[in-house]
Amino acid sequence: MTSKKQLQLAYGLAIGLFIVGVVCYAYTAFSAKPLDQPIRLMYKVAAGNVLFDHQTHADESGYGLSCADCHHHPEEDEEANQACGNCHVIPSEAEPVPKTCLDCHEADEIEDAIPMKRSDAFHKQCGNCHAEIEAGPLEKECNSCHVR
Repeated sequence: MTSKKQLQLAYGLAIGLFIVGVVCYAYTAFSAKPLDQPIRLMYKVAAGNVLFDHQTHADESGYGLSCADCHHHPEEDEEANQACGNCHVIPSEAEPVPKTCLDCHEADEIEDAIPMKRSDAFHKQCGNCHAEIEAGPLEKECNSCHVR
């Protein structure tokens, strides 16, 4: 049988480790500054997921792009950039003008306009940019971006 002193030592050690764990968690959870932009994004698509790295595209050591080079709307306010999927959705009969479009546009402005699907927008924007700067994956090199 264990002595009372050994049991107190075990309980004291357990409580001490618990407190250290809580303090470490609180320090890392609450002291970290939020990022201005995500570092990497994983787009999950049927053709194979695409890992997008902001740092490669934004840093001067990479492509040196500004936010407005890709996030083209609204141009005047970089803080208002939204996820591409908010605008690039396929309208339905129930919702011919998606609510997200009406955040920036009047209904009569976009009455007949059908937004490009997100995948088509990415292919056009990313492909054109990479072809223009002659860097990174080029057209028909699907496996450069799409991974399983």
